Amino acid sequence: MSRIETLEGAVVVVTGASGGVGRAAAVEFARHGASVALLARGEAGLEAAAGEVREAGGQALTVPVDVADADAVEAAAERVVGEWGRIDVWVNCAFSSVFAEVGRITPDEFRRTTEVSYLGFVYGTMAALRRMRPAGGGTIVQIGSALAYRGIPLQSAYCGAKHAIVGFTESVRAELMHDHSDVAITMVHLPAMNTPQFRWLLSRLPKQAQPVPPIYQPEVAARSIVRAAVRPRRAYWVGASTVETILGNRVIPGLLDRYLGRTGFASQQTDEPRPADQPANLWEPADREVDHGTHGPFDDRAKRTSAQAWASRNRRALGAVGAALAGAALLTAGSAASRRR
Repeated sequence: MSRIETLEGAVVVVTGASGGVGRAAAVEFARHGASVALLARGEAGLEAAAGEVREAGGQALTVPVDVADADAVEAAAERVVGEWGRIDVWVNCAFSSVFAEVGRITPDEFRRTTEVSYLGFVYGTMAALRRMRPAGGGTIVQIGSALAYRGIPLQSAYCGAKHAIVGFTESVRAELMHDHSDVAITMVHLPAMNTPQFRWLLSRLPKQAQPVPPIYQPEVAARSIVRAAVRPRRAYWVGASTVETILGNRVIPGLLDRYLGRTGFASQQTDEPRPADQPANLWEPADREVDHGTHGPFDDRAKRTSAQAWASRNRRALGAVGAALAGAALLTAGSAASRRR
């Protein structure tokens, strides 16, 4: 098995598949003919997501699992192979976190966030590699974020985990290159997404949490994730705001420190008070008994498309078109010069 050229009949594993970006990606893979194993803790969310995968034309396998448990992740991978014979694509997307200033997050909460949002990616990658290396190929897709390069206030636990994933992935990539392996590992870095996380992550903010605009629908991310699975490269950046954040932090990090210190608290909260009984999925899934769906509460503000993401997915074609146009322009200019002579 080498790197896959089509998703028709492919076996795909998606962690964090019961809601948000993971769920949208699972459905998008199904639209391309893949069989999708959905891994998450919330059983109600998993079953609903599996129904959407089947409606989209794919086979679905639900595997309740806490990705912070390495043995459970290994057992989940073994179950997928037992059911479908192999794993072609593994997407690490599961995470949890805390919305709070660092002084209001307990050591146990930091540890738990790290175990889910960083070590969960490590365990998933290890389980995938154990199957892909002997099979001779496959693709691992790590779901990153603009916040993997630029930390923001109130999200220190999440930003720390995303930064760690970048370093881990770079190490694994170099090892695969050393071995001349046909297993590919790629990252897809996302902007602010309209997912249920803003109503189910543990929060100590006085107001309801919100993503920093511009906000995109999960399906925007899903299209780039599917593209990354069949055309892996070092990284995909989704959304103009992701590009601006990553490049801006390379050029003016100190200015961004001050800007975010001044604006980052208010921009991540709505005017709506946070309910005292709001669910928190850090320790237990918020969708074990109730399905929260793919989208969060920001449908009225979320973008359904991204010109930047489309251009990123199709940059080879755009480059070819640009070269053809440039060639045509040169030919036209040459013909005009000949006529003048």
